Amino acid sequence: MNKVPNSLQRAYLCGRALCLLWSGVAFVAETVTPCASALAQAGEKASARTLTFEERVAYQYAIEEVYWRHRIWPKDNPQPKPSLGALVSEREIEKKVEDYLRKSQLVADQRGLPITASELQAEMERMATHTRDPDMLRELFEALRNDAFVIAECLARPILAERLVRSLTVHTNGRDGSPSRPLPQADEAVRSAVVPYGFAYKVPEISPLGCFDDTWTPTTTVNAP
Repeated sequence: MNKVPNSLQRAYLCGRALCLLWSGVAFVAETVTPCASALAQAGEKASARTLTFEERVAYQYAIEEVYWRHRIWPKDNPQPKPSLGALVSEREIEKKVEDYLRKSQLVADQRGLPITASELQAEMERMATHTRDPDMLRELFEALRNDAFVIAECLARPILAERLVRSLTVHTNGRDGSPSRPLPQADEAVRSAVVPYGFAYKVPEISPLGCFDDTWTPTTTVNAP
């Protein structure tokens, strides 16, 4: 026959139960807190993502290499097709990056609003839908690691900035639509080109149809895919 525990035994058992309960709570807290902290840090990192000027130059060179690979070398030229590095200097690539960053800042100055993430996403969608060369556009996306943020900043931004600058009401020195006053410093645009908190770029699906154009012009946005 089981004995009924006396008051001292009951107190002991209750104390043991409380110890086990608090141990379980502590374990859960230690497990959940680092996970929550890691998620918060990941969110902060994603929301503050940007590109340095050097990274932009490297991605721009990757873009130019794709364009150059698709450039048909004249059959009547006995010389082998040279590498891109033999034709274009690093400084030329840097100038192209500086140009689109300055134009991005000019757009912000003229209309009082910087180029938005939504506009860049729409430009990527336009490129994917109306591309003249789907295969080349896929190669461009791959050269930019299929990273939607990099594609938006390094492929869509130059084209969109060029078009917006030409469409804005600015004083020009000729028919090309170039602004009469100096363009802003490139480093200002670098600092302003940060993905907004909570905005997630998406790599658009490239249309399978398109018309082929093998022309290539270094350090310009002419004939972009």
